[in-house]
Amino acid sequence: MVELTAIEEVRNKVAHIKSAIKKAEKAAESKERNRAVKSKLRSQMKKTLQSLTPESIGKAASVIDKAAAKGVIHKNAANRYKSRIGKKANSSQE
Repeated sequence: MVELTAIEEVRNKVAHIKSAIKKAEKAAESKERNRAVKSKLRSQMKKTLQSLTPESIGKAASVIDKAAAKGVIHKNAANRYKSRIGKKANSSQE
């Protein structure tokens, strides 16, 4: 059986109005993109919290900032994540 993409599934389930179909397709595209960014963000956060090296902290900050810039997470949430990483890094150095 052939797997349908998210957009094809949307076309099969939505209203017949052209604008509604387009909006549902755009939502499906955004959902896929946001899932990928969030997954990358979570993975990097886990790696950083395990190692806490300056390189991994910088990489995590970059990934967090990119997610906030793309609108996947709120800018305050991004700052909170970076602050928590910084606190863990400082407490592990002592």
